[in-house]
This record gives sequence, structure tokens and C-alpha cells, in this order.
Amino acid sequence: MKTIKRILWGLVIVLVVLIVVAVIVAGLFFGNIVKAGVETVGPKITKAPITVDAVHLSLLTGSARIEGLVVGNPEGYKTEQAISVGVTAVGANPLSVLSDKIVVRSIEVRNPEIMFEGNPFGANNLTKIRDNVNAATASSRQPATNQTAQAASKPGKKLEVDDFLITGAKVHVSLAGMGGKEMTLPLPDIHLSNMGTGAEGITAADLTRRVLDALTTATVKAVSNAATDLGKGAGKTVGGGVNKVTSGLGGLFKKSTN
Repeated sequence: MKTIKRILWGLVIVLVVLIVVAVIVAGLFFGNIVKAGVETVGPKITKAPITVDAVHLSLLTGSARIEGLVVGNPEGYKTEQAISVGVTAVGANPLSVLSDKIVVRSIEVRNPEIMFEGNPFGANNLTKIRDNVNAATASSRQPATNQTAQAASKPGKKLEVDDFLITGAKVHVSLAGMGGKEMTLPLPDIHLSNMGTGAEGITAADLTRRVLDALTTATVKAVSNAATDLGKGAGKTVGGGVNKVTSGLGGLFKKSTN
């Protein structure tokens, strides 16, 4: 009898080990799928190239780690990238993956680097990406006119994101109009919560739009404040009118696209 129990326990242990290994392998496999999805679908929404170094998933804990996310610039801008993120940590309810709405408990974007190009008082790379996302989100809500369009616009899984935090962000900007002065500006933490908590949830495009809107608003505010302060300082130095300096700040950030 004891021998049979030992054999049964041995079989149970082997089965558990096999399940754990299968889950780990599946996590690695799905990580590659997520990576490919981000790099394929993301550029269609932002109209800018997107690359990811790696995505690590743990189906047992519902956690994920996205490494080396880079959002390039849209057409017409010369800097290599708009946003780069070393690590993004995600925590989700693993059982919700099987339901119609995936519940994401937390997303933490750590130490993103932002390259600002353009005019904080007008056109710039971040507002262009934001406008592209807004246009993609709006068009997805329009009724499709043919079978192909209907298939392409078929909604994916809905999302609920309880907590989204961007922390340690820095903005790099070159003030060519002020002798090539370069500045690195810190951004305050950006905290969004309770997105998609209703039964309808939100789409991935909606989530991208909300996050990018908050990030763009914070960045433009930081750059415009720094530019205004710099202009005031320059006006005092030369003893001239501050208004003349600050009124020329629009050209200070003009895109170098021509």
C-alpha cells in the first residue's frame, strides 16, 4: 500500500513539474507573440515605428516585463526616436486572460527618455503621434463599409487598467535658437487609474491614447515653461524687452524638416 502511495505521489509531483514547465514555455512563447503584436499593430496606430527588445510573461503570477520599448518619430522629424523605455512592469489577473476583458492590476513605466522635437507652442513630434493615435481611435469607431474592413475592425479583447504609473521620466530638448543649448528636464510622475472598470472596458488603442495624451501634455508644459524662463533670462541679460524674446520662442523650436 505504501509503495502504491509513493508511486501516486511521484506521479503527482511529475505532473505538477510538467505543468509548471509547460506554463513557463507557454509564457516564453506568448512573449514572442506579444512582442510581434506590439511591433505590428503599434505602428498602425501611431504612424511611427515601434520596436521591443523582449517581452517576458509569467502565466502563473500574471506578471509581465517589457524591455527596450522604443517609439520612433513620425515622418517629417529627424531625431531617431520620440520615446524609449528601458523597463515596463505589468501585473494582471491571470484568470482574466480567458475572459472577454483582461484585468490589468498595474502598469509601471520606469525612467522613460523622451526626445522633444518641434515647437511647444505648435507642431511637434509628440503631438503628431498623439494626433495619429486619436485619428486611429476615431476611425475604429466608424462602421465598416465592406467585409474586408469589417474583419479588420473587429474589436479585440477589452481591457481594464486599475493603475498606470509613469515615473522618472526625462525630456531631452535642444534649443538651437539659443546657441544650441541642450536641456534635460524631469517630468513629474504621471498617474492614471480606474480605466475601463465598467463592463465595456477600453481598447488597447483607447489606453494608448489616454497615456500618450497625459505624457504629451506634461512634456509640452515642461518644455514651454523652460523655454519661457530661458527667454525671460535672455531678455534681462541683453536689457531688452522680454516680450520680444518670448514672442520669438515659437521659431526657437521649429522643426528642421526642410
